Amino acid sequence: MAPAPGSGLRRKGAAGPGSLRQGLRRAWQEKHRVLLAPQYTGLVAACLCLAEVGVAHWVIRRVPYTEIDWKAYMDEVEGVVNGTFDYTQLKGETGPLVYPAGFVYIFLGLYYLTSHGINIRLAQYLFAALYLVTLLLVFRIYSRTKKVPPYVFFFMCCASYRIHSIYILRLFNDPVAMTILFLAVNLFLEERWSWGCFFFSLAVSVKMNVLLFAPGLLFLLLWRFGLLGTIPKLSICALLQVALGLPFLLANPVGYVTRSFDLGRQFLFKWTVNWRFLPEEVFQHRAFHLALLAAHLGALGLFALHRWHRSEENLLSLLKDPTERKSPPQALTANHIVVFVLFSSNFIGVCCSRSLHYQFYVQARGVSADPCGGVEPRLELQVSRVLILGLIELSWNTYPSTVCSSACLHVCHGIILLQLWHGTAAPLEPQGHPAAQKTSPSQKKTE
Repeated sequence: MAPAPGSGLRRKGAAGPGSLRQGLRRAWQEKHRVLLAPQYTGLVAACLCLAEVGVAHWVIRRVPYTEIDWKAYMDEVEGVVNGTFDYTQLKGETGPLVYPAGFVYIFLGLYYLTSHGINIRLAQYLFAALYLVTLLLVFRIYSRTKKVPPYVFFFMCCASYRIHSIYILRLFNDPVAMTILFLAVNLFLEERWSWGCFFFSLAVSVKMNVLLFAPGLLFLLLWRFGLLGTIPKLSICALLQVALGLPFLLANPVGYVTRSFDLGRQFLFKWTVNWRFLPEEVFQHRAFHLALLAAHLGALGLFALHRWHRSEENLLSLLKDPTERKSPPQALTANHIVVFVLFSSNFIGVCCSRSLHYQFYVQARGVSADPCGGVEPRLELQVSRVLILGLIELSWNTYPSTVCSSACLHVCHGIILLQLWHGTAAPLEPQGHPAAQKTSPSQKKTE
């Protein structure tokens, strides 16, 4: 018997709401697992994003805004408005401009949108919107890894006073850089490597700290494309930096490079979150800085050799074209890209940082959102995750930092680093392995 006219359309239209009702019914039936099972990430993330709309609005209306760097940012970009392109002449009330050109362009846009930086309330709402975009990007990343229990996301947003403060009450440039970085990571997950490199470089142009992800990205590019295929991707990063900085490079190239990419800049001891337990003379000593650099490079080398690269061939084989390697071709899984390479690369840099300031929290959270490194959750691991996340949040919320808060932060970082080393699953799986992801047509493209 022929179906009634339009019945097919009705069935098709009812499929969406019906599926939603079934999903909600299943979630209610398994409510004890909603916060623990990664398959409920989407549902929990949606609820948290809705909650954050209200939280952000309440914070803006009820919590007093605190001026720290916003006026300085506006003064710095106002110098460009007035025709100054010599970086050594651009400064605000807190000191000289020390961020690359991407920062100037983005905050120049904010300068005009907020009536030359005067409309603070509008700036807060713009940063609240940026915060929600960041959450969506981060939730999407972790939903792809399918390893992080959804309850962790509560600690990442709603329960974090420091995160709300950095975004909405302080208006730092770190959130802008990290939002662009998370967009780049999402593009890498979609095998959009050229666009991912473009936005990665754009994030670096807002704040140089993003370079902590660069060793991991270089490894991934070499693994995916080999040396010859990696050069065009790195060229995208380099050309964007030159294009953005061109007006300033033409005015004073040495001044621009030394100010915006100053790797030897001294930090003030009073703002350090992670090294408060050291005497100030040790904190400022070059020997201490060199020791941290050696530890950073050594840890990156060990992870690259023994955790990122698991192949019968040596690390130099990454320079070859993937089709010419002895080992069978392997797919880059979402978990490998995020936890095992990019975020661990950043996290190692955070652990070995010469100084962490409070606004760095948006970057320092990195892999600490999954402190067990992708291990399947058991009760004792869930308890340890909550404890570590709570202690990290407590350490970052202690102002000014103390000997105990700094030491606690290092202990938590050390535990996470050990769990990443000992508790991770194999980052790469052969194509023939049952658990391996099949290479999609988009993965075969090299853009």
